Amino acid sequence: MRLIPKIYVRYKFFNSLFTGLSVGSIFVIYEPLEPSLFSLGGILLAVGMLIIAKFYEVLLNIKKYYLIALFVEIIMLSLVTVFLIEPYDYMTALIVYAGYQLTFMFGAYLVRAETLIVRKKALLTLVDVSKQYGYLAGMGASYIFYKFLEYLTIMDKKEQVYYLHFLLFIIEIIIIFQFIKSFKGEK
Repeated sequence: MRLIPKIYVRYKFFNSLFTGLSVGSIFVIYEPLEPSLFSLGGILLAVGMLIIAKFYEVLLNIKKYYLIALFVEIIMLSLVTVFLIEPYDYMTALIVYAGYQLTFMFGAYLVRAETLIVRKKALLTLVDVSKQYGYLAGMGASYIFYKFLEYLTIMDKKEQVYYLHFLLFIIEIIIIFQFIKSFKGEK
C-alpha cells in the first residue's frame, strides 16, 4: 500500500474544511450535557490516548494508519447522520460527544503516523498548508452559512446547526471518498 500525495493533500483540505465548518456547532449540540460529563470525558480521552500510545510499535505503519483513519471518518459520518435523524435531545448530544471523544483518542496517533507515512518534508508542508487552508475556508464558509440563514430569517441556533449538518454530511462523504482514493495497493 502506498500514499498518492496529490489526492491525500486534497483529502486533508476537505478534512479540515469539515472541522472549520463544524467547530462552532458543538456548543449548540452539547447544550443539554452537564459540565461534569466533560470532566469524565476528558479523563476517558486521556486514558484512551494512553492505551493507544502503548501500541504505537504495532500501529505505526501505513496499513494500520489507513484502517484507523478510515474508521475515524466513518465514525464522523455516523455522528452527522445520527444528528440529522435525532437532533437536540440528551441522548443525541451524549452520542455526539462520545463519538468525538472516540475520534480524538486517535488524534495523536494519526498525527504521528501521518508524519512517518508522508516522510518528505516538502509533502508534509503541503499537507499542513492544505489543512490550514481547509480550516480557514471552513470557518469562513461557516460564518457565511450562518449569516445566509439569518438573511433567510432562520434565527434559531438549533435550526441553523441542523441545516449545517446537511452540508457536513456531503463533505464527509467527499472526505471518505478522497481518503480511500489517496491510497493505492492492497487495502
